[in-house]
Amino acid sequence: MSDAMQTGRVLSEHLSAALIRLLAVGAGAAVANSYYNQAFLGHLTADFGLTAGTAAIVPVLTQAGNALGVLFLAPLGDRLERKSLILVTIAALVAALIGAAVSPGFVWLAVASFAVGLFATVAQQIVPLAVHLAPPDKQGRVLGTVTGGILIGILLARTVSGIVSDLWGWPYVFWLAAVVMSIVGAALARWLPRAMPTTDLSYLHLLGSLWTLVRKHSVLRRVVAVQFLIFAAFISFWSNLALLMAEPQHELGGTAVGLLALVGVVGALSAPIAGRFSDRRGPAVVVSMGAGLVILAFLIFGLWQGSIIGLVTGIVIMDLAVQSSQVANQSRVYALDPNARSRLNTIFMATMLAGGAVGAGIGGAAYAEWGWSGTCALGVISATLALLLSWKP
Repeated sequence: MSDAMQTGRVLSEHLSAALIRLLAVGAGAAVANSYYNQAFLGHLTADFGLTAGTAAIVPVLTQAGNALGVLFLAPLGDRLERKSLILVTIAALVAALIGAAVSPGFVWLAVASFAVGLFATVAQQIVPLAVHLAPPDKQGRVLGTVTGGILIGILLARTVSGIVSDLWGWPYVFWLAAVVMSIVGAALARWLPRAMPTTDLSYLHLLGSLWTLVRKHSVLRRVVAVQFLIFAAFISFWSNLALLMAEPQHELGGTAVGLLALVGVVGALSAPIAGRFSDRRGPAVVVSMGAGLVILAFLIFGLWQGSIIGLVTGIVIMDLAVQSSQVANQSRVYALDPNARSRLNTIFMATMLAGGAVGAGIGGAAYAEWGWSGTCALGVISATLALLLSWKP
């Protein structure tokens, strides 16, 4: 057994319930920063005199920053001491949030949003660390808890952002986020254990090994393709919901978007259950069920467009489906190579977040051209492709 694996075994014995909760909160708070802007796009169109398509550049750049951050920063978790890496990345994230808060114009905000997305990927340094610390028979459950924290962070981000932006303006959302991340950083500095590297590869070789892993594991290729499509559907919905709420049939603002996002927490609470189910029965059936439920959710969104009840029902189904499929797919990925979990997570998350950027971009274009029906059609098509791939032997 390698020194790294022995270290992980020792640390796993001290993975307390309190530390799991701290990691879940830290990951959720970090990832929330990538989604705050989706609830106040209506305010941006008014404040900067933008069209809906132009305002959508902000979430697109944020998701693109996510993808690049996961690709170029997250692999360092296998190469560097993980606690130090996490704390440095949080410090950079706080600086980016402050930069967004003081934006004098839309271009500045767009650049700052890219930086926020880039460093918010500290969440994807926390996730593989949690799995690294967990004993093998509890990894699915721990992964479910931490990724559940991530989805709750995504959903509550819209709730908080919608309310704060309606009451005081969108810059205060970023100020609040900077304070929250400073507190999270202090807590992790105090209680997070040190975790030594699992490889001594140089940075360039570390990045090069990503392609090696992709070529080596056919399961990895299948999993990332499925999650790309599911997350594209998910983000296409949430990045356009604020625009739908501002239309005449609703005439609601960011607070309404935030409250609808809060409904999705019901789905997020299923994550530990999905993790335990994957531990016992295997993840394949969970992924297929998740893709099927995403299709159902978008059919509900499309058929009952003017109904708040339809939106609430679809959101619960969609968030349950997306969270369950992500936990199951990540379980499959982490099992491929215990010494390359940060790099495997990089491939998984970079692809998934690239799907988010594509979903935000194409979803915004579909909304501009065909309205909410275009967004729903995109979601059905994307989730159907995911379902077909998940079934392929």
